[in-house]
Amino acid sequence: MSGHSKWSQIKHKKAITDAKKSQMFSKLARIITVTAREKGGDPDSNPALRLAIEKAKSFNMPQNNIEKAIKKGTGEIAGAKIEECSYESYGPAGIALIIEGSTDNKNRTFNEIKAILKKYNGKMAEAGSVSYLFQRKGYLGVDLSAQKDNFQSLENLEEIIIESGAEDFKVVNEEEGQYLEIYTAPAEVDQVRKFLEEQGVKIDSFSLAWLPQNEIDVADEERGKVERLIDELTDYQDVNEVYSNLRIF
Repeated sequence: MSGHSKWSQIKHKKAITDAKKSQMFSKLARIITVTAREKGGDPDSNPALRLAIEKAKSFNMPQNNIEKAIKKGTGEIAGAKIEECSYESYGPAGIALIIEGSTDNKNRTFNEIKAILKKYNGKMAEAGSVSYLFQRKGYLGVDLSAQKDNFQSLENLEEIIIESGAEDFKVVNEEEGQYLEIYTAPAEVDQVRKFLEEQGVKIDSFSLAWLPQNEIDVADEERGKVERLIDELTDYQDVNEVYSNLRIF
């Protein structure tokens, strides 16, 4: 596995300000609506919906908002049709980007993302021309400092992680402390999460992710442009996740 750090590419939920909460809840509601429409509104029989609901709860999204989003997906409540969208693109210095989102107007979203890319000398790419540079994986994040005393070191966690069926794991050092990144096969992220939680491990975040096969290093000036581009894309209302092959230090 490459040295990619998802912790460095997403904003940790503890750092989300009140001003961002409304936007985050809107994004999470759209994800829930889409998954409920595609495979049903029962989280017990729809693992993708269960994952989306758990993620929403981890951000303290009100239960009423979650229930409304599910009902919109099942058609019990009227609303604009929300669809998933995914775009492959290139940013400054040829950095590869996969942009995932959900929208009620694909034409609007495409054009607005295209405009953001253009500001940073980026461009949209043909389907398949970027995704082959990445692997689809399940991702779980663990804040070591938030664990029980016996789980605050990797040594005590290693055996349990291996038993869980995870494919790989690594420690990421951030200013706030140490975090553990755990990677799984896409279909097994929920199973691994359940196993770890049953053993007493607190899972801080989890999702499906695109991980780069190889990371690219660029000059500081270009790095700054890429990081600003990713920030602006992430802040855009229709974008849920942005993945890149920029090397993270």
